[in-house]
Amino acid sequence: MKTSGMESVLQITKALADGQRIRILMLLKARELCVCQIISVFDLAPSTISKHLAILSSAGLVEHRKDGRWAYYRLPGGSADPVIRSVLQWIEKSLRGDEVVERDEGKIAKILECDPEVLCQQMRNG
Repeated sequence: MKTSGMESVLQITKALADGQRIRILMLLKARELCVCQIISVFDLAPSTISKHLAILSSAGLVEHRKDGRWAYYRLPGGSADPVIRSVLQWIEKSLRGDEVVERDEGKIAKILECDPEVLCQQMRNG
């Protein structure tokens, strides 16, 4: 295996070695989310969520886009590396029906009822 292949595998396994990051991936399986929405599910510091997202992004497990001041994250599309696609499919299949994932889905359903701009403004105001 070439060094770049080894580095890629190490980045992916490092990203998957944390439960919070796995939960983020599961939240993104069906939708794109604003960072504020992700923060609201986990009730963690923005810097902690940003670090998790940076690790996932570095491994190629998520993509992001900026829209003004907002950052949105999603799982990679159909043009993603086949290894990434198979890893994401494995995670989704393995966690189907998981209690924590289902609880997160309930939380995000309520959060998605709020306007993301209002949610982010509320977070900034404390």
